[in-house]
Amino acid sequence: MPFMPWSDAFVLGIESIDNQHRWLVEATNRLYDEIETRNPERDVLKEILEGLVDYTVNHFIVEEDLFNRLGYPEEKNHRARHDEFARQALELLLRFEKGEPVSEEMLGFLQDWLIKHILRDDKAYVPFLKEKGVN
Repeated sequence: MPFMPWSDAFVLGIESIDNQHRWLVEATNRLYDEIETRNPERDVLKEILEGLVDYTVNHFIVEEDLFNRLGYPEEKNHRARHDEFARQALELLLRFEKGEPVSEEMLGFLQDWLIKHILRDDKAYVPFLKEKGVN
C-alpha cells in the first residue's frame, strides 16, 4: 500500500488539475519508497525533492493563472497559502542539500499539506471555476 494512496476524495472534476494533483501524490509516494529502501540514494532523493518543488510551483502557476483570468474572489488568500507552502518546501529542500536526511517530518509535511490543501482550499474554488466553464 502506498504511503499516500490516491483517493477519489481528491478529485475536483477539473482534469488538468486532477492530473497534477495525482502526479504530486505519486511523487510523494516515490519519495517515501526511496526512503524506505535499505540504502536510499541521495541523488535519487534530491531528484525527487527537486521535482516535487518544481512541479508544485508550476502547478500553482496554473491555478493562479486561472484565478487571475477568471477573477476568483479568494485568489489573494489562496495565493498566500501557495506562497507559504513553496517557502516551506524550499526550506526542506535546502536542509536536505545541506546534508540532512529526508525525514518523517518532511514526508508528513508533504502528505499533510497536500491532503488539507486539496480537500479544503482547492475544493473551495471548484464551484467558481465550474461556473466559469472550466472542466
